[in-house]
Amino acid sequence: MKTKLLVLCLLAIGAGHAKDINNNYTQTKQYYSQLISAHTPNTAELGLLMNMLPKGADLHHHYSGAIYAETYLEWVGRQKFCIYSEDNAALNAQKFHINTSPSEASSKICLSADATRQNNAFYRELLQKWSDKDFSNHSHDQPAPDQNFFNTFFYFMPVASYAMHEGFQSLKERAQAENVQYLETMVDLAPGISNKELDQEVNQLVQNPNNAEAIFARYADFMAQDATSQQQISAYIKTMEDAAKGIDSSDFKLRVQAYVLRNLSPSLVFSQMYSAFAADKASDLIVAVNIVGPENEHVAMRDYDLHMQMFKFFKKRYPDSKLALHAGELALGMVPPEGLKNHINDAVQIAGANRIGHGIDITHEKNADLLLKKLKEKDIAVEVNLSSNEFILGVKNEAHPIQVYRRHGVPFVISSDDPGVSRNNLSGEYLLYASRYKPSYDELKNTAMNSIQYSFLGQAEKKTEMQALKQRFDEFEAKVAKMIK
Repeated sequence: MKTKLLVLCLLAIGAGHAKDINNNYTQTKQYYSQLISAHTPNTAELGLLMNMLPKGADLHHHYSGAIYAETYLEWVGRQKFCIYSEDNAALNAQKFHINTSPSEASSKICLSADATRQNNAFYRELLQKWSDKDFSNHSHDQPAPDQNFFNTFFYFMPVASYAMHEGFQSLKERAQAENVQYLETMVDLAPGISNKELDQEVNQLVQNPNNAEAIFARYADFMAQDATSQQQISAYIKTMEDAAKGIDSSDFKLRVQAYVLRNLSPSLVFSQMYSAFAADKASDLIVAVNIVGPENEHVAMRDYDLHMQMFKFFKKRYPDSKLALHAGELALGMVPPEGLKNHINDAVQIAGANRIGHGIDITHEKNADLLLKKLKEKDIAVEVNLSSNEFILGVKNEAHPIQVYRRHGVPFVISSDDPGVSRNNLSGEYLLYASRYKPSYDELKNTAMNSIQYSFLGQAEKKTEMQALKQRFDEFEAKVAKMIK
């Protein structure tokens, strides 16, 4: 009898708990619907909600572009570097660039980190050069938005790898503060190596793609046997694994994507790609391979098909490697119309991409309707980066293809891209998503779930993280229900 009563009590408690969870969900759903239902959404309260919202993972994230300029300036000071306050051809000095070897001659035009902070006008302008700060809120002389964005990396790159563990720790703390439990970040360029004879053969493929696979095989076999290549790959892995030590915890995970730069010579891209795939196979920390850089630049456009053939080659050799490829980060007018016809198609059909980064030119792609169907059928998620798409490409609001992906059932995730450069965070990206496109609460919740579902974590880890995310949503909805009483 006592056992029976205990069981009945436990069932009653469980039923009451389930009822509370359901009530919290209903109240949160109604509150969210009220905030987005007005013609002009209540972005202040919606911003509060998006900061509280469990967001799962950030899957399209560049480490160097995620660190804020203020942190880079701190690292300049620690290394006793300085920053040029004016151009000087004789000293090869460029204003706002970092001087890593200060000399007596350069000291007159090179400010320390402390001196930079004390010079308000110079400090403010430095932040504008090292990020997108103040670009759109007042009139001033400025480069094109995409040029301003990509220029920032040339300023802070000399210190970007200085304190990587500290950088990971700061990104972890920021992620936890906005309820993000998993970060998949692109950290460092995979190492490349030169072999004069093979370089020439690969570079000639731009004009004559015949026998590409045989040439690729010779170069890959050379690197597999080359001691210098293997040492560089080992050092590359060690740098990131050392930096990531102690970062994972019960409520946060960090993984890395190896990447190559698409604006280099074909031979260097190929050798970097070999290193990236080899590192991905050798390290549990590295979960994917990517390709980055302005997609509209001449070399990137000229060699795009060749790069996809390289990925196809390496996918045969490394079938377990995952690909999250920047593809279709283009808008009409950036390149001739024919340049918008094949980038996402080729990333999927030739390279075998598992996720697509950006995917903005989808409506201009050849047979776009069939491509959308394929993305849905193959369950290939698109990484949507609303802030950078607006800034770099000028694509926002209803011009953004997120609505096309929604309509055609293509999975997508919301991600931050380069939050240090954009001076935004993942909560800010979710605020744009919710206020502009007004997804239902269930769709908003499912978008967060997608970020774990389409991550490159192993299946066991993914299951654990998904359970944790569901628990976070129960806690979030309980907190919201209490807040709005």
